Amino acid sequence: MIEIIPAIDLIGGKCVRLTHGDFAQKKVYSDDPVETAKAFAAAGLQRLHIVDLDGARTGTPANINVLEEIASATRAIIDFGGGIRTDADVKRVFDAGAEMVNLGSVAVEEPDTFFEWLEHYGSDSILLGADVRDGKLAIAGWQTETDISVFEFLSECWSRGVEQAFVTDITRDGALGGPSLKLYKEIKMAVPELKLIASGGVSSENDLRDLEQMGCDGAIVGKALYEGKISFDELARYVS
Repeated sequence: MIEIIPAIDLIGGKCVRLTHGDFAQKKVYSDDPVETAKAFAAAGLQRLHIVDLDGARTGTPANINVLEEIASATRAIIDFGGGIRTDADVKRVFDAGAEMVNLGSVAVEEPDTFFEWLEHYGSDSILLGADVRDGKLAIAGWQTETDISVFEFLSECWSRGVEQAFVTDITRDGALGGPSLKLYKEIKMAVPELKLIASGGVSSENDLRDLEQMGCDGAIVGKALYEGKISFDELARYVS
């Protein structure tokens, strides 16, 4: 059964969604992300994917206080990322109540540091993030494109101990046009044992079924929940 992971993206302490990763295309859905998190928890969803977009853009986490409040108000299993660059950042995130840090840019720019954290904290506590445009990685809150193949990157990371990763197709994110099924199929073929979480474009329960059938272990869902394209009733069969 595929795991549904609601997304809470934060800018200025508010719950927002971007379209195609463009900060200029921002829509605020809630001034109170704690209440949003509580609503997801009340629906039986046990995971939360929290991204500090301020931190991703500036390189320093800026919404740790929101993480603390959500962790105190719910029993959700939280992964948190955005701007995590130092040992102190990682410690702050765990101390604030997250069970996992989600890391993308640092794994690309400072792989030695990333793999040190992986060894120290364990693969259950590190969730690798790969943001992709046309098969190549993008970093720094999707603002900087690279020539690094996502398939080679994930294969290398898996060979060095990474067990779980979420992959976001930036061109699909926030567009409600369906997930990048071809991309995920190719990743499953390249790294079949990686626990793969799809992110970006989910717009209906049919999309979730498609991702489940192709072997994705999880799906991060954002705008489809906020816009009512997928109801909590439709998610009931995915809640244990």
